Amino acid sequence: MSRPTEVTVSSIAIPQLCLVALVGASGSGKSTFAAHQFGRFEVVSSDFCRGLVADDENDQTVSADAFDVLHYIAGKRLAGGRLTVVDATNVQREARRQIVEQALAHDVLPIAIVLDVPESVCLERNRDRPDRDFGPHVVRRQRDQLRRSLRGLAKEGFRQVHVLRSVEEIESVTVVRERLYNDRRDEHGPFDVIGDVHGCRSELEALLDRLGYAVVRDDAGHAVDAVHPEGRRAIFLGDLVDRGPDSPGVLRLAMGMTAAGHALAVPGNHEHKLIRALSGKQVKIGHGLAETLEQLEQQPREFRDAALRWCRDLVSHLVLDDGQLVVAHAGLKEAYHGRASGRVRAFALYGDTTGETDEFGLPVRYPWANDYRGRAMVLYGHTPTPEPEWVNNTMCLDTGCVFGGHLTALRYPEREVVQVPAEQVWYEPVKPLTPAASVPSRGGDDLDLTDVLGRRVVETAHHGRVSVRAENAAGALEVMSRFALHPRWLPYLPPTMAPVATSPLPDLLEHPAEAFAAYAADGVEQVVCEEKHMGSRAVVLVCRDHETATRRFGAPAGETGAVYTRTGRSFFSSGLTAALLDGVRAAVDTAGLWDELGTGWLLLDAELLPWSAKAESLLRGQYASVAAAARSALPAAVTELTRAASRGLDVSALLDRTTARSDNAAAFTDAYRRYVWPVDGLDGVQLAPFQLLASEGATWHDRPHLWHLGLADRLVAADPVLFRPTRRLEVTPSSASSVAAGVEWWTQLTGSGGEGMVVKPAANLVRGRKGLVQPGLKVRGREYLRIIYGPDYTLPANLDRLKDRGLGHKRSLALREYALGLESLERLARAEPLWRVHEPVFAVLALESEPVDPRL
Repeated sequence: MSRPTEVTVSSIAIPQLCLVALVGASGSGKSTFAAHQFGRFEVVSSDFCRGLVADDENDQTVSADAFDVLHYIAGKRLAGGRLTVVDATNVQREARRQIVEQALAHDVLPIAIVLDVPESVCLERNRDRPDRDFGPHVVRRQRDQLRRSLRGLAKEGFRQVHVLRSVEEIESVTVVRERLYNDRRDEHGPFDVIGDVHGCRSELEALLDRLGYAVVRDDAGHAVDAVHPEGRRAIFLGDLVDRGPDSPGVLRLAMGMTAAGHALAVPGNHEHKLIRALSGKQVKIGHGLAETLEQLEQQPREFRDAALRWCRDLVSHLVLDDGQLVVAHAGLKEAYHGRASGRVRAFALYGDTTGETDEFGLPVRYPWANDYRGRAMVLYGHTPTPEPEWVNNTMCLDTGCVFGGHLTALRYPEREVVQVPAEQVWYEPVKPLTPAASVPSRGGDDLDLTDVLGRRVVETAHHGRVSVRAENAAGALEVMSRFALHPRWLPYLPPTMAPVATSPLPDLLEHPAEAFAAYAADGVEQVVCEEKHMGSRAVVLVCRDHETATRRFGAPAGETGAVYTRTGRSFFSSGLTAALLDGVRAAVDTAGLWDELGTGWLLLDAELLPWSAKAESLLRGQYASVAAAARSALPAAVTELTRAASRGLDVSALLDRTTARSDNAAAFTDAYRRYVWPVDGLDGVQLAPFQLLASEGATWHDRPHLWHLGLADRLVAADPVLFRPTRRLEVTPSSASSVAAGVEWWTQLTGSGGEGMVVKPAANLVRGRKGLVQPGLKVRGREYLRIIYGPDYTLPANLDRLKDRGLGHKRSLALREYALGLESLERLARAEPLWRVHEPVFAVLALESEPVDPRL
């Protein structure tokens, strides 16, 4: 941001993220100004904090405690990346010192807005306020402190000082928020990120040519721009100068590309040193700087001045693509992303050193990337390494071109490395090129126990932060480590699904009218009703061939995919899984989906039938035994009660109840038996796919559900024995006739023994007024619910009790797991490292441990 200045204008520009100190005597109008210019929660008031600790906003005896609370709140807000305003007099240097220190601690800019109104105004306002019973001497003292402080606010560390000197100016001014210079989140690429060039102009031109850029030259033949026909842009990671043969040529090309909008750039430590040298500062001439200065002396003065301005204006780092990409010369740990301070700039230019030197006299750099767990991909240079390698979603692109290595670029978002070799060794390195990390680096697919231990917070693109309790993570770790497939085959776990709101109808627990009404309230114009199959939720990951499985998922010999449950367990043995995948692969091939989608693998959401294929032990041990006991005892009891009634005994009430229970037991038996049919190996097993989750480089939640069901229909047509179709019906929630048709369709489904249906927004992923809309609401049939709630749940007393069910936690869980699932799919499509994909997958399993009624 700009240097500290005093301004008296109609608008005040401040960074979107900063710590603002309002400075002014009591009665100057700070609180009124704050209420007009800032959000309700952005302002932290010392008076309010006094009230928090003493029930009295004017109790000066608790000021110390109140300011402890104030700074604690401000710190939490700044840590979360939120603009914060301190509403206090702040006329004393010590009070301002704490604010500046807090800003520096959170790497944000401290800003002072001074309300310097006449003393008479302050006194008059205080006289009109009954809670201000102090004398005028207090105001005079505060104004005296303020006047003596004005000249020194910038020296105290405030990066901007805005002074408002009249009531009229305060009332007319507008506070405008500006993005920090490093905030380029609206820039989405695609980008070609280029490592340290170090004056190797010829290699840079060759690399740009290989990347598809057309180099533009001026009349003298100098390269002054490079244009990509598809609109891609280069990003230079700094250290463009020193050591190599043509630093001015590299600067001229980079300057031209950035001026034309064809490139972005961040500074390196060599640019930082060059700025000081060109500015006449005392610097140690070494590490190639002498050669650069000599080369620049042969250039026109205008070029040297332009190069100095260009290097000076470069920002320490850039945050791009909605925060998914960060570029900095020496890298940047997550806490510094999007922040602005001296230590952030120092880290971005020089990295983090241990304070030691190695045997070559060079600083030992701390391998920060080994500990990185951030959401953003970080691309950097600075420390030359023989080959670029992924370490925890970071990559160093300095491959020592000037030392005879390569000049390297990474295509983003494709994650494709492009290199050209050095034409020669231009500068002998002080030490041989070795991997940058001083400890073994973490491979892209390596998993670490610390990734899942303790309380976890997962950043999701569609639902913000999702927290996982430590105890839930521990339970998920046991399940995952003991029973689940290898994480390479678990890029996604399906979310739980919320049931529809409880029906007010007397004999039903669930009814589709509530689903249609819920989506209408969320503004969803069209929904799709999908038949709910009598099976188990299954995820199918199938690769086109073993080569794809090995290259993309690191599969061992003989494995080309997986078919697994909601908890990550394989449905079948390895042999049966391979046979099932062969059938799926053949159907995908017949349907022509490999080439149509441009992929070598597919991830499908499906239902595997029959339910007994997975849950036979549950059916035998729980449902069948309950039904058998009821069918054995209750009919005999009905017979005996009927005989007693024929003898004149008054057992009618008991006979009615027992008869009803016997009928319910028979209905219970009929309900669960519909989920059982004989299978022999894979004979009798069917898949009912209903959504394509992901494929190479793509997720498909932006496609409507009918598109997904259309793909499923093509698989059914390719192999009607293996695949089962999903019946569906479109409904317009705002149309009474359409809703009536939807209710009738559900009635027919459930009346003929079907489980029910799932109602989904037709457009698939939908955001409503309050955020994500439920991706689906299940509406289960009256008879199916006997399996869930027991044979006698339909008895009036039982049904009345069951209608009093809380759905809030279940709905929250469904949305959080849905967002985590989307996050894992998007990370998978971006080909992020396995640990990054596994993070939200593991979180879904952990959330399943949250206490919620399992019958919902």
